[in-house]
Parts: sequence; C-alpha cells; structure tokens
Amino acid sequence: MPDCRPMSDPALPPRLVLDTNVWLDLLVFADPRCAALGAAIAEARVELLIDADCHAEWARVLTYPMLQLDATQRDRLCQRQRELCLWQPPPSSPLPPLPRCRDPDDQKFLQLALCGGAQRLLSRDQALLELDRRLRRRGLFGVQTPEAFALDATVHSAAADA
Repeated sequence: MPDCRPMSDPALPPRLVLDTNVWLDLLVFADPRCAALGAAIAEARVELLIDADCHAEWARVLTYPMLQLDATQRDRLCQRQRELCLWQPPPSSPLPPLPRCRDPDDQKFLQLALCGGAQRLLSRDQALLELDRRLRRRGLFGVQTPEAFALDATVHSAAADA
C-alpha cells in the first residue's frame, strides 16, 4: 500500500475512524454512549483520522433540517472535527480490494481506515458492523460500536495497570 500509513505501533494511541453517525453522537447530541470515547479523545489516548470525502459527508449531513443547526454552528462543528483529526491525504495509487459494504456510501470509511492504518472503525451501522470478522481475518482493522471500543479500552487499560 504505497501511500497508506502502516498500522500504528502498539505503544502509540490507536487510530480510529468514526462514521458520520458516531460524529453526530459525539459532537452534536453528546450521547452518553460516546462519553468514554470523548474522554479518550480529550486525553489523547486515541488518534482520529479524517479525509476529504468523510469530512465532506460530515459537512453535508450538518445541513439536514432535522438537526436545526445554523451556519455558525455548522462551521464550528466542521472546524472541531478538523481540529480533532489527523488529515489523511488521498492515495495516489489504487487501494487493495476491501470487502464491499452493502451501503456504497459507507465504503469511504473502510477506505479511510485502511489507508490511515486505523485499528478500528467505530459505527453503529449494521452494514459496516457485519464486515468486522472479514476485515479482521484479513489482518486489517476491526469495526465496532463506540461502546464496544470503550469496553475494550477499559479492559486493556486495566490489564496494563495490573
């Protein structure tokens, strides 16, 4: 994978990709199910990845009338996402094949996770969660909910402290 980052050193914070709904839960709705993830981000225990396609989707979703966000709020949320993330440039050569997601709009998150060397893609989307086992079998990244990631992080943290 010429332009893609290798998986992070295990001693470094894990790299994560968040799908748009997890971003909404984290930054717009302050969903308590994302509290542990928010704490991990605030304490720099994780690195978040973003690219132009995923950020563009974020900006587009923020305009949905049901969210009732004005232009200033949308700009602030876009800026906040950029501040929290490492920016992943597009690959200059084709990526190796990935399993196809049932929802073609979600394929971009898989591609970002692969290219950015992420350990996890966090989502509640069943179409993405169904790919977890296939991706792990290939030695790539896992797909899990923010709650499952928080539980894993708690278990790993407790084991490291023991």
